[in-house]
Amino acid sequence: MCGSNKAVLEAANAAVRAGDNEGFLAHCTDDIRWTTVGEGTLQGKQAVRAWMKGAYSVPPQFEVQYMVAEGDRVIAIGTIMGDGPEGKPAELAYSDVWRFRDGKMCELDAFVIGA
Repeated sequence: MCGSNKAVLEAANAAVRAGDNEGFLAHCTDDIRWTTVGEGTLQGKQAVRAWMKGAYSVPPQFEVQYMVAEGDRVIAIGTIMGDGPEGKPAELAYSDVWRFRDGKMCELDAFVIGA
């Protein structure tokens, strides 16, 4: 199951990079819980969809450096371009801890800091 969860996350990431938010959301459960630690939690696919519409209006640039799977969890560690000081683009480090249920992403704890 771990390998297939990694494949699901890889496909979901490819959709995000391509600007296909609905393609990403197809890999999520309807009751997804998306927490960006220190910023807040989105509950449900509709809330994530609304957030992505603004935050990902331009597809984000990110690179996964490591992906580790165990049980129902997949952890992705990488870098993403985001808003730095004074709104200027900056490289940020992230670690996403995804939980899967029935082959879909159901929970995210995202840790994002300045690189």
